[in-house]
Amino acid sequence: MARRPELLCGAAIVLGCAFLVALKVTCSRAKDVTMPAKLPVNFFSTRSPVIDLFRGQLDYADHLRQDSEIVLYFFYAPWCGQSIAAREEIEHVASRLSDQGTLQAASCKVFSDVFTCLQTEIAGSLLPIPGSFETLVLFVAVNCWWNQGKCRKQKHFFYFPVIHLYHRSFGPIEYKGPMSAVYIEKFVRRVMTPLLYISSRSKLLDFLSDYEPGVLGYFEFNASPQPPGYLTFFTSALHSLKKDYLGTIRFGVITDKRVAEEISLVHSGSVYLHRHVNTSLIYPNDVMNYTAENICKWALENREMLIRWLRPHGGKSLLLNNELKKGPALLIFIPYDPLAEIHPLLDEITKVALEYHSCNKSQAAEPDLQHLGDTDSPAFDSSVPDAHMKLSETFSITKYPCCNTVVLPQWHSISRTHNVCELCVNQTLGVKPNKVHMPHCNFLEIEAALDSFYLQEHTFFQVISNTIECSNFLSFYSPFSYYTACCRTVNRHFLSFISSEKTIFQTPKVAFSSHGKKENSQRSIPHIEDRNCFIPDFLISSTNITGLSCRTNKTLNLYLLDSNLFWIYAERLGASRSTHLKEFATIVDLKEEVHYVLDQNQSLVGSTLENFIKNFSILYSPLKRHLVDDPSVHFHEQHVITEVTTNTFHDTVFLSEKNVLLLYYAQWCGFCASLNHIFIQLARLLPPDNFTVARIDITQNDLPWEFMTDRLPTILFFPHQRKEQSVKFPEDFSVNLPNLLKFILHHSSPSSSELCTKECLHKETVLQQGHISHLEREIQKLRTEISALHQAHDQLEAQLSEARREEHRLQQQKHTLEKQHKTLQLHSEQLQATYDQKNQELLEMAEKLQELADASENLLKENTLLRILVAAREGKLQNKYETKESLQSEQTLSEDNDISVSTATTTLEEKRIDNTDTIETEHSSGNRTE
Repeated sequence: MARRPELLCGAAIVLGCAFLVALKVTCSRAKDVTMPAKLPVNFFSTRSPVIDLFRGQLDYADHLRQDSEIVLYFFYAPWCGQSIAAREEIEHVASRLSDQGTLQAASCKVFSDVFTCLQTEIAGSLLPIPGSFETLVLFVAVNCWWNQGKCRKQKHFFYFPVIHLYHRSFGPIEYKGPMSAVYIEKFVRRVMTPLLYISSRSKLLDFLSDYEPGVLGYFEFNASPQPPGYLTFFTSALHSLKKDYLGTIRFGVITDKRVAEEISLVHSGSVYLHRHVNTSLIYPNDVMNYTAENICKWALENREMLIRWLRPHGGKSLLLNNELKKGPALLIFIPYDPLAEIHPLLDEITKVALEYHSCNKSQAAEPDLQHLGDTDSPAFDSSVPDAHMKLSETFSITKYPCCNTVVLPQWHSISRTHNVCELCVNQTLGVKPNKVHMPHCNFLEIEAALDSFYLQEHTFFQVISNTIECSNFLSFYSPFSYYTACCRTVNRHFLSFISSEKTIFQTPKVAFSSHGKKENSQRSIPHIEDRNCFIPDFLISSTNITGLSCRTNKTLNLYLLDSNLFWIYAERLGASRSTHLKEFATIVDLKEEVHYVLDQNQSLVGSTLENFIKNFSILYSPLKRHLVDDPSVHFHEQHVITEVTTNTFHDTVFLSEKNVLLLYYAQWCGFCASLNHIFIQLARLLPPDNFTVARIDITQNDLPWEFMTDRLPTILFFPHQRKEQSVKFPEDFSVNLPNLLKFILHHSSPSSSELCTKECLHKETVLQQGHISHLEREIQKLRTEISALHQAHDQLEAQLSEARREEHRLQQQKHTLEKQHKTLQLHSEQLQATYDQKNQELLEMAEKLQELADASENLLKENTLLRILVAAREGKLQNKYETKESLQSEQTLSEDNDISVSTATTTLEEKRIDNTDTIETEHSSGNRTE
């Protein structure tokens, strides 16, 4: 072994592996005992119209979907509070949709048999299509938390509940909106009717007048039972709902050629995207493939959002943050019912939004589309050419190019004139603009035009002219593009807006410097540009906000929120909590960190909303910044520190005739809380007639910008009669009582720059004497407190010595108790040993008793057997006696010699029987003895 060490190493490795295997086998014997999960129960009641697959039978759910037109899946977890809350809403929607019965209108709108339906309507008879629908919507709830169900194994949801909708084989379309019955029902109806049938001119006008983007498709159903591209267009409507659960884009279908011609649709299969402000578009079949995904993508990318709905889900989300980062936002809270057919307040708001974004005045008449015609007939009468022409002009491509106002520098240093030019980009020179593909006005084109213009600006500002002079010059990049500059020389004081008491834009005179930048003057004004004219438009009415979004640098993004669901956000933004009418409007500017609130005493109508927008749009806005106040603060006169809020800040700090020391703090600031005892001592030391120690929770109260801070804690001192000369406590000084007293006494004296008279000196001397006397009294109080503290210290020393003696005594008792404990422990061990011995004896006795019990049971069994044998013996004896009697009767008839023989035989037989009985008796006695 010593000569071959590799064998020793191998043996060690084998032993180690064996030890590990044995250890693993030993440790793995103890299995974790887990209790099996309880079987799931019904989440919905058995009488509910919702099919409840509470065991997660996803395969059965797929089987149900194959036989249904519209299916709504409600995936839930039984323990989820949101699933429990949404259960009642789902049942309500299912009950409403299941009670409708057979509806012909629903049959046509769902387009299950759209060809027959449309042909029936075109023929002039609205007849129901029998057999087209058996069930409109099937509601299926699936438990996706049961660990043995297929739903849990196949679906991996990160949240509950989840709602999926299927339209035949298309899906899933996930619903991510509010878990409210009205919103869920609205979304289900949108899936049921993804297309709206536009059969007449009036319906077309209603469709185009809506504020939401609209996509229209023209298909001729007379030519073929299934026009080419119709199913693709129908699927694109479902794709839009899948990508945008809010359903902001509406889809419609036109079958009448004369109705389609109103929006320049000539060929069957054409798709039209309607936009209010920008140019409407037609789907470019020659550039993009005609697929459902491409149509949906094209509509989503080119849609026009004048006003958007915000529906935060209530959890952690960046929805509001991302929207507010885009710029100033006007948030309007209104009560909204998605199922209602008429929304008067919403119509007023959308009209204001359309006017606000209508930068081209020729489009201002578009909101009146719904009033241009009242006929419902799909056919047009040739006797109304004016209305037809007006409608065509409404959807015509705008002829206005992209323009920008430019202010040139002064041509001489002492000149009081400026050249103001309107620089326009004219595209496709000599080519008629395409009616559909209108070139977009982008920043790069304007920037290129400005570069070319400034290189040639000497030709414009050297000549003074009171008339408008225009000049064209080519672009650097394309020979087919040129720019137009129309300039006019005006007086610098003439550039200001006209001053009027009725005009909302009341501003002083304006002065501009080179390249459109404002000069630094004491009286500067807002620079509101108008794209349609290069000088101020004096003819604009003060109540007109048409195109205001393009005439100001403070463009608003408009958002709507349902106050029935999101009123808590309105309260955080300043809405009254006691109001019954949940209507509220506020402007939030995240960049400037301000927000303004519309006066809640005014009703939320179009006129007040217009004034609110116009007041915000000017540079020196008359709107007052809304400051958040903490209404939960309660004021107590007994407190030595005054609690300040937003509403009491001005009165406590500025209107007070005292020196004010203000502490900025927050509830979450731990270091702020550690300074409380210092400020309490300071408030008790300072005379309350001349000093006020206050604090403000900066997280719950807003202040004007000049009094805000970016670090906590912060200490500001406002001296009496010089509140505008507030002083901040140095950050490099430690916050303690001596430093605070030095800081206050140093800055509470009058400024050295002020000239002080004898009277002022006398007053200051009196004030200083008063301070000195007050401090002497405070010092005397402190000396008294110090002596009292010394006495208390002596008492504490005596008590401590007594406590030490008591501790020594307790230690001795502890040692004694420990000895007794050990003795008792020994007795306990002896008793335990005795107990074990007696217990063993009892076990032995119990075993002996068990043996006796078993022997007794055996004896009972043998006794029973003996009784059976005795009974059998008695039967035999009875038979023998009967035999004897028969023999005796026979013997009386036989001869005498036979009697003697039979007697001898009988005697022998009896002896033999007696011997047998004797043997059996002895045998049984022997068994009993054993």
